[in-house]
This record gives sequence, structure tokens and C-alpha cells, in this order.
Amino acid sequence: MKECIVFFLKFNFNGIIMCGITGYIGDKDSVPILLKGLKRLEYRGYDSSGIALFDNKELVCVKKAGKVSDLEILIEDTPYKGTSGIAHTRWATHGEPNDINAHPHLDSTGKIALVHNGIIENHETIKEVLNSKGVLMTSDTDTEVLVNLISTIYYQEDGIKFEDAVRAALSEVVGAYGIVTICLDEPDTIIAAKLGSPLVIGIGDNEYFLASDASPIIDYTRNVIYLDDGEMASITKHDHKITNINSNQIITKTVTEIDMSIDEIEKGEFPHYMLKEIYDQIHSITNTMRGRLNLDDGTTQLGGIADYIPNLLSASRIYITACGTSWHAGLIGKYLIESYAKIPVHVEYASEFRYRDSIIDSNTVLVAISQSGETIDTLSALKKAKQLGALTIGICNVVGSSIARETDAGIYTHAGSEIGVASTKAFTAQVIILLMLALKLGRRLGIDKDLGQNLLAALYRVDDNVQEVLDNHEKIKKVAIENQHVQNALYLGRGINFPVALEGALKLKEISYIHAEGYPAAEMKHGPIALIDKNMPVIFIAPQDHTFTKILANIQEVKARNGRVITLTDKPNKQLEALSDYILEVPKTHQFIFPITSSVILQLLAYELAVLKGCEIDQPRNLAKSVTVE
Repeated sequence: MKECIVFFLKFNFNGIIMCGITGYIGDKDSVPILLKGLKRLEYRGYDSSGIALFDNKELVCVKKAGKVSDLEILIEDTPYKGTSGIAHTRWATHGEPNDINAHPHLDSTGKIALVHNGIIENHETIKEVLNSKGVLMTSDTDTEVLVNLISTIYYQEDGIKFEDAVRAALSEVVGAYGIVTICLDEPDTIIAAKLGSPLVIGIGDNEYFLASDASPIIDYTRNVIYLDDGEMASITKHDHKITNINSNQIITKTVTEIDMSIDEIEKGEFPHYMLKEIYDQIHSITNTMRGRLNLDDGTTQLGGIADYIPNLLSASRIYITACGTSWHAGLIGKYLIESYAKIPVHVEYASEFRYRDSIIDSNTVLVAISQSGETIDTLSALKKAKQLGALTIGICNVVGSSIARETDAGIYTHAGSEIGVASTKAFTAQVIILLMLALKLGRRLGIDKDLGQNLLAALYRVDDNVQEVLDNHEKIKKVAIENQHVQNALYLGRGINFPVALEGALKLKEISYIHAEGYPAAEMKHGPIALIDKNMPVIFIAPQDHTFTKILANIQEVKARNGRVITLTDKPNKQLEALSDYILEVPKTHQFIFPITSSVILQLLAYELAVLKGCEIDQPRNLAKSVTVE
């Protein structure tokens, strides 16, 4: 086998899909545990789902295209029970989302089941080899290739243990994976392995739980182990063993206690997770700041990077790398750090940073931002920077995530679990972190204490500012109602609020499927102005700061072409009222707080438009949480 696929070893994996994996072994009926786990993980993918379990000495597999609720209905009509099983909710990469391509996948003997999150890049070559051996496959997935590779090794080598067959198979594959697999001939064992995709093991009383993240586990236990890349776990209901995939060396892992409440991952009385998480920002922003503000000295305390502040201060350049919404937060961070610390900051899409010849040396700092801490492009970017000698700092929300473990130092946002695919509270928490970082650096470089105190005083009031925005929800809803039939929208801002325009446009696209673009306001006349007519709303982010006069001129340009103007401002006046079809008022606050409060308005506007259009708010089409596909 090896000689047939060694050619592919020179390639690196390009990306990973955040499917959801869960598993159980113990004395309880696994079916309700697995189904509940899938519901908790459905934000990671919802094209199809399925479960496999041992029932009366048989390996049973049930799977279905569509949402987990469709699978649940199907299982209701079956008598299946079993104390050991695995399950999966899918976001499709190889093969369309149908019943056949859904996970779990069985081998050709029907004795091995496997669930997989990731991409096996050399699956076509392996498939050719297996086909030549008479192994036929029914799906279009790379996962079915992997389970049959394991099966071929296991059943063709006398006396080999199942975990060793899995280990041997993984040595042949190129790509990324988080896998959990079971075998009818060794029904008392579950095997899990990780390279690039997250896996968490929950430790109960004579039972174990496996999942892509901690959310399916916290109902049963708080004690978990996070697998690292290159590790494999062999688990019975009584014990576990973790080894290095390549060397088979036993690894001793630290048991971590999950700091997460069940309320964080439930919708409560809200109709959608997204709306709950928008309203959560009153608390998530406060939690992000808690214990980190020093008003007396006009500075911040960031313990996670305290030892590396001198490195940041002496850096020749700082790179911020991220994807999607986190990239927009990074753009705001650039304005803040350059304003306060006067250090050059470059903000790069992680997917592009990986493939270009960036100027990186020991005097470079790379800041990687990711809500999940598992975004593979961001993780790969920081690994590249680390290899080239840069100091790496992570800003992420999930404790124990891959980015948190891979970086030299980091800062947790403490925003709480974010289930909605469209990021809201994670974004504002990231901006808060970057604001505190910029102030920390600025104060160390000599900016006035009074300036720092003024900013911190505003930060202490930001939860009240957000509450004011939320209190105006009905007014925002009215604007949405009167614009529900639009097909395109343009978001415009200047300076630090240009990234706010980008983020507002992204929110609208993600959940309402309305085409929207964000631009620097001055760039409108270099192309986008051609699109403006009475049916196209233009959303202006217009604070009363040094950019206001220029923004006002841009509004006049749109109005002269019969454009529909929606203005976000912290100081309405007669001139704005005359030019704007709608005004959404943002609480008056510090200029660097304005991007946070205005973003909340744009989140609510996107949400209400999506509701009016009947869209799937928490599970928008073609998207999943933390997806990075190239």
C-alpha cells in the first residue's frame, strides 16, 4: 500500500470542514445521548446526520439527509438500543448531501463504522488501490475510503488489534481528520484520533463521551481531556489510553474541568440562538473586561500575555490574521493599535497569509484571532509564522482549543458559547480585547494617563450603551419591515468604522441572502455609485467624529441619485434628518466604542430582515460554524 501513495506526502491539507462528531460508551442507552449531542453540534453542519451503534451483537447504522430532526423522526420508528455508539452531523465536502454520503460510514464487511471531520486529500489514490483489491464503495466520500482502508488492514493481518489497524491506516493518509470508529469484533472499545480537527473526551463514572467540542458533554460530566494533533485514544467504559499515532508512545494527559453553563448553550425563551447571542452581549462584553481594567492607572491587565508585552513593544511589525468576522475585528484592531501604540500592523486573511512570502522574523509578532480556536487556515498561518521565528499570540473564545494550545501566549475573550452560525457576541468581545491590548501598549509607550482613563470610563459604560441599542429593537425592526423586499444593499463607513460596514454587510449576506457589500465611504464613487437607485438602501455609519463632514458629503451624493439612506449616528441633526430616509441612533460614547454599539444595531437589522424573509437564522444555507474551505 505505501508505495502506491507515498507521492502524495509532499502535500499539505488545505482546509477542514467543521462537521460534528459525538460518541458514547458506558452502561446507558446511547441513542438519546447521541441524538442530544448531535443537536448541540448541529451548528457545525446540518446537511445530513446519522448514528451507528451495537444492538444485540449487531452493528446498526441509521442516517438521513437533512437536519438532525429528520434523523430523530427516522429513529423513532426503530427499536434500536445500545450502550456504545457514534454519531455525526455533516457539512458536505466530498459528495453531495444525501443519505448515502451521510456519516457514519461502514466498511464493505459491515463490521466497522467511522465518523470523520476533515478532508483526506489522497483518498482517490487510496480508493484505486482498494478497488484493485476488490473493495467496492457506494458513496462519493473520502470517509468511506478511510473506513475501508482500516478494514483491509484489520482483516488481512492476522492477530492485529483494531487500534493498531487504525494507526496503520492513518499513517497512509494525507490531510486532516478527527475520527471516531467502532468495530463489531471489538465491541468494548471506541477508537478516536485527531490531526487538525478538534476532539474532546468526557470522563464519567464507568462511561466516556466523545465530541467535537464540550457542548454535548456538559450534561453528563465536567471532566474532559482535549486530544492534541497526532494523538489517538483507545477507550473502554472503564478506562482510556492515549498514544502518539506515529510512535505508539503512551501519553499522559491532564484532565481539565469544563467552565461552561448549560444556559449558555440553550436558547431559553428566544426564538433563535442568534437573537439570544445578540442580547447576551450585555453580559459577554462585561465578562470579557472583568478584572482587566485598571481605571486608577488608565491601563489594562492582560495576564495571558503579560510576559510578552516587551516583545510587542519592540516588534518591527505586527500581523493580525483571521477569517471572516474575526478578520473584520482585526481591521478594527489595526486602527486601535496604530493609533495608541504607533506600531505598524498588517491585517491578513489567514487563507492568503499561508501562501505568500510574508516578511517574518524574530522581531515579528503574529496575532491569530478565532472564535472557535479551531479555524484551520488561521491555525496554519500561525504555525507558519512560528516556524519563521515570530512570536505568536492567540485571541480566541474556546478554552483548550487548538489555537490556544499552539500559540506562545494568548487572551481568552470569555464571551461564552456561540451557537449561531453568524457571529455576534464573539465579534464584539474580540474588538474589546483588541481595544484593551491597544491601550495597554499605548500606556507603556507613554500616552497620557487621562486619555487611558477616559477610554476606560467609556468601557465601564459599554454594557449600558448596548442596552440602549437593544431598547430600540422595535425601531430597528420597523426599518427592516419597510426594507424587507430589497435585493441589494451597500454599507459605507470611514476610518475605524469601515470594518463595521464590512461586518454589517457580511451579517446581512449570511442570514438573509440579500447581496450586500461594505466599502470605505469615499470609494463609493469609484464604482459602487453606479448601482444606486431608489430601491437600493445605503447604510451609512456616521458618528460625530473627524470623519463626519466627509460622510455627510457622501450621503448627499447618494441622495442626489435617489438612493435610499439609512444612517447610524450618535448625534442626529436637522441636516441628517433631511438627507436620511431612516435614522438609527447610536448612544453617544467614546469614538472607539462606537464600532461596538453600531455593530449591535447592524446585527439586529440583519436578523429582522432574515426573519421577515423566512430564512433559517441559526443554520443559514451552505454555511456552518468555523468553515474554512479552499
